[in-house]
Amino acid sequence: MRGVFWIIEGELRAFPFEEGEVHEYGVAKSGNNFNHKLLWPHAFPQMHNLPFDYYPRGRVEYKSDGTPIIYMNPGIGDEYIGQIVEAFGLSEEPAPVRRDDYSDHYMCEEDRLAQGRQDYDGRDNGRHGRHGRR
Repeated sequence: MRGVFWIIEGELRAFPFEEGEVHEYGVAKSGNNFNHKLLWPHAFPQMHNLPFDYYPRGRVEYKSDGTPIIYMNPGIGDEYIGQIVEAFGLSEEPAPVRRDDYSDHYMCEEDRLAQGRQDYDGRDNGRHGRHGRR
């Protein structure tokens, strides 16, 4: 099944999207998966002071031939793949495909700091991108 996930303090936090169920919040425009940014404040209200892209994250989608694809921050280690497969009920055939996304889209705070960018402090820091903060 489709869905989104974060790796928070070394723990997989998965949100499978059950098609056919009514979801109160966090649904992407497509209507068939969650949106990280929309889901974050509802899934983690205790972390409201952190942006949705603070922690490494990813999503599970499917190719037209039914092959599951795991799009994710490239810093997420292989040790999480089995947990992701289990959390989203992915079958072994066709085998899930890992797609590391090196774009700003899946960048997390640790990545930004490694690149010499500042934390979320309101300064521009040369960030660009679709969310206007990168």
